[in-house]
Amino acid sequence: MEYGLIGAKLGHSYSRQIHNKAGGYAYELKALPTEADARAFLQARAFKAINVTIPYKKLVMEYCDVIDPAAKAIGAVNTVVQRDGRLYGYNTDYAGFAWLARRHGIDFAGRTVLVLGTGGTCATVTAVCKDAGAKAVLPVSRRGGKGTLTYDQAAQCKDAEIIVNTSPAGMFPNVGECLLDISGLPKLKAVLDVVYNPFRTELLLRAEDRGIPAYCGFEMLVAQAAYASELFTGTKMDKEAFIRTTSRDLKRDLSNVSLIGMPGCGKSTVGEGLARALNKPYVDLDEWIEQHAGMPIPDIFAREGEAAFRRYEADALAEVSKRGGQVIACGGGVVKTPGNTRMLRQNGPVLWVRRPVEFLAMGGRPLSTGREALRKMEAEREPAYRAAADAVVDNTSTLTNAVNAARAAFEKTFDYTR
Repeated sequence: MEYGLIGAKLGHSYSRQIHNKAGGYAYELKALPTEADARAFLQARAFKAINVTIPYKKLVMEYCDVIDPAAKAIGAVNTVVQRDGRLYGYNTDYAGFAWLARRHGIDFAGRTVLVLGTGGTCATVTAVCKDAGAKAVLPVSRRGGKGTLTYDQAAQCKDAEIIVNTSPAGMFPNVGECLLDISGLPKLKAVLDVVYNPFRTELLLRAEDRGIPAYCGFEMLVAQAAYASELFTGTKMDKEAFIRTTSRDLKRDLSNVSLIGMPGCGKSTVGEGLARALNKPYVDLDEWIEQHAGMPIPDIFAREGEAAFRRYEADALAEVSKRGGQVIACGGGVVKTPGNTRMLRQNGPVLWVRRPVEFLAMGGRPLSTGREALRKMEAEREPAYRAAADAVVDNTSTLTNAVNAARAAFEKTFDYTR
């Protein structure tokens, strides 16, 4: 490997796609599951330049012949470049996180900041916050200890105004994990999570539920990669343009878009057309359930009842929604199960396909027993659809118009002018 990324687990990483956008070198991912593996790799020095991720950002410093003063002060290195047989260590996470905060107008000056996690990225984030004039930066870990809060203690920190998660909690494939209860933090102004897969961790979703601005670490990943790429090649780039364009384009490609709405409103037809328009794979959640249950949905309802079907549905969604880059058409009642909407929202926008009850298709749908039943169902479900949706797509005209509207709503998600 000449250029690439090392870390214990790399199944979540998008670094290869980002560095391929930078161009000029082939970038590989090399998982090193144990410390012994990492040490053997670093001792061999069989690379030109690498990025380093969890949990080796401190360990790698032992192998650097020269460490940039800023990285040394932070106590973590995430970029190593070999020149004339010597290893030079840098920390581009600092610039990446500072870019993320600046991009979203996060001002640390005079603020109390909780930093979740105690690894190398915690040290980097702490340095950015302190350099920006934070009033207090309080590290948080599972065990706590000298100068460190436990998560229970952090949940009672009434002065906390900004939270930054630097731990792997909630990261793919362990999506849904969140160690901090933020409900008791009255002064909370913003939440940032350096995790970028999924795009919305449970921590970020909890913040959004409270109307608190919440931002994932994808832009930080792209920004630090831009700074690392300059160190790799020794060539300056227009980093601002690269970060903005690459963040938008890659997030667009990697994001899901999920369709919800009443049974028979056209989610499947619109979804198939949208998948073609966006060049994304299409997943019909009901078809996925039938394949894995080994029977048609009407038979599931007849033999096991609606409650059993909802369990099948939630299990299917938990599996499907972890992956990115898909168009997912959901069953009409997907919003009935607590937690399903959160799974849909973690990796992309949710679109509500609307069609008047009079025009809803009814064949083969166990709960669509008549127009009056559908009207009652619509009245019951409309608040849930509205709460779940990022946008509404009208499906009362042509299929082409509906697909175009869905595509426009999806693309607006990545509009950097907003």
